[in-house]
Amino acid sequence: MKKVKVNAYQVGLVFKNGEYQRVLLTGTYWFWKNEQVYIYDITKQFAPPIELNILLQDKALADILQVVEVKDNQIVLKYENGLLNAVLPKGRYVYWKSVMQYDFINASISKVQIPAEIDKALLSKAPLDGWVRTTEVQSYEKAVLFVNGQFEKVLEPGMYYWWKNSIPIFVGKADMRQQQLEVNGQEILTKDKAALRINAWAQYKVIDIEKALVQNKDYDKQLYVAMQLALREYVAGYNFDELLEKKESLAPFILQQIKGKAEALGVAVSDFGIRDIILPGDVKEIMNQVLIAEKKAQANTIMRREETASTRSLLNTAKLMEENAMLWKLKEMEYVEKIADKISSISVGGNGQLLEQLKQILVSK
Repeated sequence: MKKVKVNAYQVGLVFKNGEYQRVLLTGTYWFWKNEQVYIYDITKQFAPPIELNILLQDKALADILQVVEVKDNQIVLKYENGLLNAVLPKGRYVYWKSVMQYDFINASISKVQIPAEIDKALLSKAPLDGWVRTTEVQSYEKAVLFVNGQFEKVLEPGMYYWWKNSIPIFVGKADMRQQQLEVNGQEILTKDKAALRINAWAQYKVIDIEKALVQNKDYDKQLYVAMQLALREYVAGYNFDELLEKKESLAPFILQQIKGKAEALGVAVSDFGIRDIILPGDVKEIMNQVLIAEKKAQANTIMRREETASTRSLLNTAKLMEENAMLWKLKEMEYVEKIADKISSISVGGNGQLLEQLKQILVSK
């Protein structure tokens, strides 16, 4: 015979010749050699040595066991003493009814929605995070949710969680802030066949995310094409000279032309402008020649105007001097003074007639 002791918080299962006999609680027991005893810690999960259904036929054993069955498309959240301890996938699990307090929450993962009774704070932490899909919508974004290829709803800013299963989920996001669209390198012919390359820009915002992402594909590319066509329509309607004169009306025309198309795309265009108009080399040379000719003509006009004014001033001065002898003498002395400023010294030779002549010039009667 052999002695077996079952301590507190232990349970023993007796087998005779490989067949289950009975359960043992705390105490000391004696057995024959053909009897075998398995000792289990009741604070741990029970791993049955034989088919569980055979053991459960013993009512005494069944009363101290807690069986958890997890079916297909299900998981069970296991709480131990109030704390989430494990996530149980499909299968059968057995625990002892003991000092350990177990709670189990059954959750279906056949759908993507997570039940409200599951604490959202646990979804991003182990051991539950491996069963959950997450996405975050920033404060400046909105998003659209597609479940199994079908549009579900619009997502406002926040954190979102779904079960990780075979159902596909797609989240499309759009930036709701003001954005810049560049329309560069547009080769366009004017009405008189002048080839221009135009660089433009536009500012827009997404105002209806459902239209932008659900009803349209690549809304930003479609907006680009709409602006490109409107720009070509405007430029092709004018000769080159007319286009330069009416360039201020280009932005209002473009904004008006694409307003309806932008609304259909779920966006609103707030501004449009031309950054550069690049001319071909030969046209640029001609324009430079025209500009030089215009500037020369303007310079000649100014020179003629100044000459006319100067001549008119001289004529007025001559009339005044003719009428006033004193003014004539003053003018004569002014010229003499100017001449004297340029002479550093005078050497006088000969008789006294030269001095008399200078006296007559410089001294008034």
